Amino acid sequence: MDHLLNADLHSHSLVSDGTLEPEALAQRAVANGVGLWALTDHDEIGGSERALQAARAAGLPCLTGVEISVTFIGVTVHIVGLGFDHRDSVLAEGLHRTRSGRERRAREMGDELARVGIPGAFEGAMKFVDNPELISRTHFARYIVEAGHCKDTYEVFRKYLADGKPGYVPHQWATLRDAVGWITGAGGVAVIAHPGRYKLSTNEEFALFSEFKALGGQAVEVVTGAHGQADVVKYAEFCREFDLMASRGSDFHSPEESHCDLGRLPDLPGHVTPVWTALESRVQ
Repeated sequence: MDHLLNADLHSHSLVSDGTLEPEALAQRAVANGVGLWALTDHDEIGGSERALQAARAAGLPCLTGVEISVTFIGVTVHIVGLGFDHRDSVLAEGLHRTRSGRERRAREMGDELARVGIPGAFEGAMKFVDNPELISRTHFARYIVEAGHCKDTYEVFRKYLADGKPGYVPHQWATLRDAVGWITGAGGVAVIAHPGRYKLSTNEEFALFSEFKALGGQAVEVVTGAHGQADVVKYAEFCREFDLMASRGSDFHSPEESHCDLGRLPDLPGHVTPVWTALESRVQ
């Protein structure tokens, strides 16, 4: 498996904040020519067995996956795990602890949104939730669009749900040490997700990559739906600087909402080492 493989190792199902069932995602991946797929729901591996079974039935090579929410120097960053044992009890318990507190946060978000003229947002968001433990800002965004306050979910995040906006409520997630430890302890590879999205200074970003590497992290998403070409060049260079492998994933959530469809990404640059070269024995 080389750097030209159409791997999509970052996607979400209805089990977290996507809109498709794991089985439908597997079928979409096959239809779009994906050669290696991973379902990486937020802080949840409840869809893993369904994803693996659907991929097997479709002849689609698949890795287990998850995206863990982490608080790092007061900023939320995401760490993707790939190729781990999804039955690992330490990982499962860690993810359960990370999910706890989402409902409290969501109710606070509803209160904040009511103060700026959007009543009933918590109840409205819950209509879009398949797993109540995983209510998220995306569910609020879908309700706010449905209620006619914004034209799309991107406008909702810009106006209401980003850090510093009226509906944003911070949450203390897992630590970087915990997230990397859970993934590697279950036999997987830890990956920094879409680093171009984080509002980190140069020094803070260096600290993130340095600590991640020291804790046993092995890869970074270089090509992803949130990255432009300048980001691809930058984080390919980070692979060299920090001796990390490169990952590739669309961060697909929904046919209606996602800018980048499953498997419709540029190739990895030729001079990086694809993360899947370390995961061949874990492909199912």
